[in-house]
Amino acid sequence: MRLALSVVAVAMLAGCSTYAVPRYSISADNVMALKSAAASGIAVGAFTQAPIPNQNPNSIMCRGVGPIKTPDGEPFADFVRTSLVSELKIAGAYAPDAPVQLTGRLDKIDFSSMSGAWNLGLSVSSSNGRSLSVSENYAYSSSYFGETACNQTAQALMPAVQDLIAKLVHAPDFPSLLK
Repeated sequence: MRLALSVVAVAMLAGCSTYAVPRYSISADNVMALKSAAASGIAVGAFTQAPIPNQNPNSIMCRGVGPIKTPDGEPFADFVRTSLVSELKIAGAYAPDAPVQLTGRLDKIDFSSMSGAWNLGLSVSSSNGRSLSVSENYAYSSSYFGETACNQTAQALMPAVQDLIAKLVHAPDFPSLLK
């Protein structure tokens, strides 16, 4: 009996899925907002993140079915950072050695795969001493079934980050970070 339970436990652990977030895709609206802000010569420094309770910075467990991870297994803060850098590059505003440097802190990252929502919070600081905080509650369609819900949760992070960056670059105070 004990052997049978051990075999079942190992089989359950081995069957654990990993749910990968899709690679970031540029948002045309975000690029246009950056161009409208006359953003140019912006460097992006390190992004950190608040600890995720009972999780590590590279993955979040979804319903005990498996972890949600970024495409390259990097911390979620790095995923947000490289997403912002991608937007700045396409807008022609990124300059890694520029005197104005933005740094960030992912203050909040969590989700509910039951209700279908990502909750993100981001604080961005400029080397000029100004800062700005934004948050995003991104709703998506979920499922009662764990496998489906966790996959939908992973797929929803990329557009949630797009919307988080949109809130940042469309914020009235965003241009003050760039001067």
